[in-house]
Amino acid sequence: MIVTDPISDLLTRIRNGHMAKHDKVDIPSSRVKQEIVRILKDEGYIKNFKVVEPKGSFPSIRVYLKYNNDGHPVIHGLKRVSKPGRRMYRGKDKLPKVLGGLGISIITTSQGIMTDRQARELGVGGEILCSVW
Repeated sequence: MIVTDPISDLLTRIRNGHMAKHDKVDIPSSRVKQEIVRILKDEGYIKNFKVVEPKGSFPSIRVYLKYNNDGHPVIHGLKRVSKPGRRMYRGKDKLPKVLGGLGISIITTSQGIMTDRQARELGVGGEILCSVW
């Protein structure tokens, strides 16, 4: 299967895993996806993740999904902002706040992939990959 937008695929797999109440989901690995998942873990949206390398196959990222005490997913929404057909770039002063700061935007900058909060602190803008709340 050929995936034209790997980041959308990552977000969709996490969203579908939550809807099906799975404990974990496996996603084909790449460096960008590993950074996005690392940010989700650091911000408390997922339990953990690890890179799994089965013999004779391509590596994948195993994401352990997180639920609250009621069994509802911690992630309420995932949205792809910048798409292959329409890239969304913002300067340091125009970075969006998700739900008034309750959510995060994941941004790729010249200094790496980071949250909108970190980008504001460093004074850099970039491409807005996705929003999570």
